Amino acid sequence: MSLITSPIGKFRLISILENLSWIYLIYCCYLKYAQGDVDAVSTPGRIHGALFCLYCLLLLIAMIDAKWSILRASLIFLTSLFPFVPFFIEPWLKREQQRVASNN
Repeated sequence: MSLITSPIGKFRLISILENLSWIYLIYCCYLKYAQGDVDAVSTPGRIHGALFCLYCLLLLIAMIDAKWSILRASLIFLTSLFPFVPFFIEPWLKREQQRVASNN
């Protein structure tokens, strides 16, 4: 099963990319404030912002496709606010993708 063939698969891919960009942005904040590099967060911030918007849109699409409750989708959204946490829900998302695929 490919990552980009279903709404949950697309969401999984963007979730990983968004989390990596979040971790990189935190490192860039260190460069900005500790090292004095004022331009360190400009481009990574824009990239992370675009990925985060895409993350939210794909979460909504995946929620509709998988028939998740608002509570479940909210909990998934909350994982995006903390670095590394989306990596821990990745196995569950993969199982959800397989569940939805087997029901269709």
